[in-house]
Amino acid sequence: MQQDINSKFKNFEKENVSKMPNGHEARFLLKLDSKSVIKKSPKKGLKKQFLYIAASIILLISSGAFLFLNKVEQSKNSVANANSSTKLKTLGDLSPELKQVEDYYLANISLELSKMPVNENNKELFDVYLEQLEDLNLEYKSLSKELTNQGVTEVLVSALIENLKLRLQTLQRLKKQLQEVNQNLESNTLI
Repeated sequence: MQQDINSKFKNFEKENVSKMPNGHEARFLLKLDSKSVIKKSPKKGLKKQFLYIAASIILLISSGAFLFLNKVEQSKNSVANANSSTKLKTLGDLSPELKQVEDYYLANISLELSKMPVNENNKELFDVYLEQLEDLNLEYKSLSKELTNQGVTEVLVSALIENLKLRLQTLQRLKKQLQEVNQNLESNTLI
């Protein structure tokens, strides 16, 4: 009863080889084209494309109009707010010498911030110092309000200058700590 599988397979191929009738493939393709494929009219496709284009244009125009009107409303509000509130005085408003001092500190603060190498390893430390700087900035605004409301006093001018110095010193401390963190990381990497 045992037979070689290869011999069975050869016999099977010889027995079951049948040819397709002549023209079978052509008749099949004709039937396939006529029954299974629903032809779309080219006009309907063009109508859909036109509707999509029109809807896109309407969407773009309406969003542009919304953004434009929103900007106009914001500018009206900012003009109204500027007219209703008085401008806070700063050191630069008091004298040209104090303006130079203020500009010097603000420029150095911006320069130090732009030089800070922030990455994943020192982000937390950087954020802590940014919070301190934000507190100092709020204090500076508070002192500016006091200067605007109460007038110029030597104590207020000194406090404003000290605030600027403290911000710059805070950034310099941050810079040193970031350098130490980077050196520690590099030394740990080498080990």
